[in-house]
Amino acid sequence: MRQSVMTSQLYKKGEIWSARFSEPISSLVKRYTSSVLFDTRLALIDIEGSLAHAAMLSTQGIISKDDGVAILKGMEQIRGEITRGEFEWQLDLEDVHLNIEARLTALIGDAGKKLHTGRSRNDQVATDIRLWLRGEIDKIINLIKSFRGALLDLAERHADTILPGFTHLQVAQPVTFGHHLLAYVEMFTRDTERMLDCRKRVNQLPLGAAALAGTSYPIDRWQVAKTLGFDSICTNSLDAVSDRDFAIEFTAAAALIMSHFSRLSEELVLWMSPMVSFIDLADRFCTGSSIMPQKKNPDVPELARGKAGRVNGHLVALLTLMKGQPLAYNKDNQEDKEPLIDTVDTVINTLRIFTEMIAGIIVNPSMMRSAALRGFSTATDLADYLVKKGLPFRDAHEAVSHAVRICIDEDRDLLDLNLEKLRTELPNIAHLLSDDVFDYLTLEGSVASRNHIGGTAPEQVRAAIIVARTMLST
Repeated sequence: MRQSVMTSQLYKKGEIWSARFSEPISSLVKRYTSSVLFDTRLALIDIEGSLAHAAMLSTQGIISKDDGVAILKGMEQIRGEITRGEFEWQLDLEDVHLNIEARLTALIGDAGKKLHTGRSRNDQVATDIRLWLRGEIDKIINLIKSFRGALLDLAERHADTILPGFTHLQVAQPVTFGHHLLAYVEMFTRDTERMLDCRKRVNQLPLGAAALAGTSYPIDRWQVAKTLGFDSICTNSLDAVSDRDFAIEFTAAAALIMSHFSRLSEELVLWMSPMVSFIDLADRFCTGSSIMPQKKNPDVPELARGKAGRVNGHLVALLTLMKGQPLAYNKDNQEDKEPLIDTVDTVINTLRIFTEMIAGIIVNPSMMRSAALRGFSTATDLADYLVKKGLPFRDAHEAVSHAVRICIDEDRDLLDLNLEKLRTELPNIAHLLSDDVFDYLTLEGSVASRNHIGGTAPEQVRAAIIVARTMLST
């Protein structure tokens, strides 16, 4: 008991390295350098890593079997305390790792002091971050899968629903809403691939690198890697403790996810505007106005646009954090956790809320169709018709541009021009025009004609959905 009290006091005073110093650490410095207010997120992961390390030490005969058992029992008690919210976190102990080590030593005495044999906080921290991030990546991959499924469900219901496709935010050509949504399915499929690829480089074990040079103890790094589910080990001890490429790479992939959400959000906000009215979002995802009683504001997509900038900022912060660091570990790296943790939280929360929000979207097909009928969206189809009749494309383009000009002057659509009017206004190509031209000028005819892989034809949309669902199931 006396030993536990002395050990507890030792840690509380922050004296695990105090023999080297002639005065205690300033309270201001303690607050400035402490990470315990945010890295407690890693607590259970830290225990997992420590138990794997202790088991290896015991197997290798570096610590006794009895000490290994004592560490296991002590860690199980600490795990319970943390899970139940009973663990007392101490600012004086700087971070999650020292807090847990101090509690373990208070519980089991000298055996707790032996846990850190053959490792440093440098490789311990690097291992914890990788373990934690690996689990979060797995969550994100599953959440993206659910979101892609929600997009596919909506796309399938609207494989035939026509709306205007835009370039430069100007009416370009008619597409189907299902086809439009499949574009986002493609984006988030690439996001999944990036996360899977990033996970490979996250899932490498740094433990065993110790402070920077490795350790003189006869450790078995592959045993620890196997226990913790790592695919491989970091092969250079200097790089193992100082590398944060994996965190930057993850944040870059996360920034792309949020950029895709931001693009979708921009469209949802536009589509929901009363001036457009293509869709409506369920009330539970919107708010009202404190002064204007008629308002229904799309706060969720608006905020997602803002949060995309937040994650972009975290990416720049991490890149800047690492750009000037010499080998090996530097205290700067403590600053990696907050942007990384916040990025994970932002992406996960956005995926969860958007999956539910997309599933509840109310589509207004008549408004979409009405909008597609404006802006001469089938003009390219008329040009294609003339090309198929033998006219060079540039000549066809010029002829149709003239027809559009006539329609603008007379405030009518291409479909409103009868065959006689078309032939009169376009005498140079009158011989190429027949009644079948109007089949090309309908919205349905336009989208149906794009009947190839990647095209907007309803037949192709349904085929693409089948392929995408197959990908989701693998």
